[in-house]
Amino acid sequence: MKLSVKTFILPILVAGATLLTAGDQATNDPHAEHAAHGQVVPPKLVEVVRNAARQFIDVNAATAARYQPAFGCVTGPDHGAMGIHYVNGTLVGDGEIDANHPEALIYEPSKGGLQLVGVEYIVDAATWMSHHNAPPMLEGQAFQLVGSPNRYGLSPFFELHVWAWRDNPNGAFVDWNNKVSCEGQ
Repeated sequence: MKLSVKTFILPILVAGATLLTAGDQATNDPHAEHAAHGQVVPPKLVEVVRNAARQFIDVNAATAARYQPAFGCVTGPDHGAMGIHYVNGTLVGDGEIDANHPEALIYEPSKGGLQLVGVEYIVDAATWMSHHNAPPMLEGQAFQLVGSPNRYGLSPFFELHVWAWRDNPNGAFVDWNNKVSCEGQ
C-alpha cells in the first residue's frame, strides 16, 4: 500500500531553515511552526492497520472472516491488559507476515460490547527462521520473541502488537496497554 508523503510530514524546525507547514507549503513565517503543534502523526504501521482492519470494527465481521476468540481476556501481570484476541488460525499457520492481514484482532470488552483496540501479528518462530536469517520486521517495527514455555502453551513465536484504536502511553507497539481493561466483561 503506497501512502502519500504529505500524510506523514512533520515540521522539522532547524534554526534559519525554511519551514514546511502541515499543508506542505514552504514559508519563512516563524509563526507557521505552530500550525501542526499538538497534532500527533501516528507511525505509518498504525495507519496501515487502521485502513486494513477497519472492516473488523464490528466483531461479527471478524467472526465471518474466520477470526475466533482465544485465551479469554488477557490482563497484564502487574498492570494493563491486551484484551480479547480473535485469532485467524489460517493466517497464523501460513508462516507469512502481511501488514494488511493481521493474525489476531484485539477487542476490549465493555458495557457497549466489544471495542476493537488493536491487532497482533504472529508467526511461529521455527517456521519463520527456517526461511529467514533474522526475526521479522514490519514497517520498521521489530517483532518480539515469546519463548516457551509461555502463558499460552504455544511453541516459541514472534509477535508484534499495534494499538491502532487505543492510545498506549507506553507506545503503539508495546504488548501491555494501561488504557485497556478486562473489567467490562
